[in-house]
Amino acid sequence: MFATWPGVETASAGLAPDAEEECSAELVEWADIIFVMERAHRAKLQRRFKAHRKRARVICLDIPDDCTFMQPQLVALLKKVGPFL
Repeated sequence: MFATWPGVETASAGLAPDAEEECSAELVEWADIIFVMERAHRAKLQRRFKAHRKRARVICLDIPDDCTFMQPQLVALLKKVGPFL
């Protein structure tokens, strides 16, 4: 959704083993900001990648992770990311 924003590089990854693109230490080290949908995701990310999250700011959007990809309601909720970019 934000890949076309000028000056913004994005990557998307999940924390579940069956994620299409699973989060890695390399992605965490690369990131300046990491957005997670739920507090449980933030906790899992911090447990799994604590040693690699040296500079990345983790922001929890408090969006229930029960939406489908690019679902209109999800897209509307994700607009609150804009001010952080």
